[in-house]
Amino acid sequence: MGFIRFLGKKLLEEWLFFVSLIGFLATSLYLKRFPHYTEEDFKVLFTLFVFLLLTKALEEGNFLKLLALKVEKGSFVELKLVLFTFFLSMFITNDVALFVVVPLTLAMNLPNKDWLVVLEAMAANGGSAVSPIGNPQNIFIYYHYHLQPLEFVKAIYPLGIVSLILLVVSTFLIFGSSKGRIKKPTSVKVSKEAYPYLVFFAIFTSAVLKLLPLWVGVIPILYAVIFNRKYFLKVDYFLLLTFFLFFGITDNLTLLWNFHFQNPSEVFLLSTLTSLVISNVPAALLFAKFTHHWEALLWGVNVGGFGSLIGSMANLIAYRFYVQKYGKGKWLFFLFHLVGLGFLMVGVGGFLMKLD
Repeated sequence: MGFIRFLGKKLLEEWLFFVSLIGFLATSLYLKRFPHYTEEDFKVLFTLFVFLLLTKALEEGNFLKLLALKVEKGSFVELKLVLFTFFLSMFITNDVALFVVVPLTLAMNLPNKDWLVVLEAMAANGGSAVSPIGNPQNIFIYYHYHLQPLEFVKAIYPLGIVSLILLVVSTFLIFGSSKGRIKKPTSVKVSKEAYPYLVFFAIFTSAVLKLLPLWVGVIPILYAVIFNRKYFLKVDYFLLLTFFLFFGITDNLTLLWNFHFQNPSEVFLLSTLTSLVISNVPAALLFAKFTHHWEALLWGVNVGGFGSLIGSMANLIAYRFYVQKYGKGKWLFFLFHLVGLGFLMVGVGGFLMKLD
């Protein structure tokens, strides 16, 4: 009975992995072939693995928690938490940023935490959108289309700006300048184990930005093998395997589907709508095989992440944290989509203005 309960919980938590596995097996068996994987596919997997390892080491060593605690003092606490989430997500991905900020938020004496958690989810999506390493779909698009860092940022920064403006205005309207008090001790001791990984993080970020060769990512892996093998157990392997499976699915689909999207508006609209239904990571992997309009795809999958609870895995993280502590799942579900719709519409408007 315990195993069945565990299996049911895992199926619910990792539904995207299991759906991807079914799609991978179905398309491979139908075509009677094993999918072809490119060098870019393995670069994405390697990059994602190294970042997952590094951010987990910084999280376990309390470094990220220390950063979060620095923003909770004084006035405008809610605004500082939202802004911190926005900018932190640019560097450690949107889901990891919420793993750090949302538990801290829930430990504080603040009004309207439901609104704040939803805004933090919006902030994580908006901030991560403008960075090549801000979320998994961006890492994929960055490598798949062989982009340069400045080229990437120039294409998507308007979405970040309008999201940031909307976040600031929304936070002021809802919270004003209230002060918050944390319920737990405000001092956190950073483990000495975290500091080497902070250096490794800076080095590997430079490699992703193409200032150093990508193989430097082997250094933190070897270091962890020697000194901190426990961190390997913390890595989200379901996410990595989901990427692997979806790379195979999209390669199989290129043989089954013979079309190419030529219109950027079409790419944006379809990738946005698809993200709302199956999440933005698989939407990016799916449409990249059928279009060269990477800017429209980049906008579509990031804008789509705002609009539904499953539009981005980061949204589910924030939702799960809140509901586990307070319940009120139906209310938060409604509130998230109410706020998310506003951000979605602003994102769609921003893309249409960019086209003009």
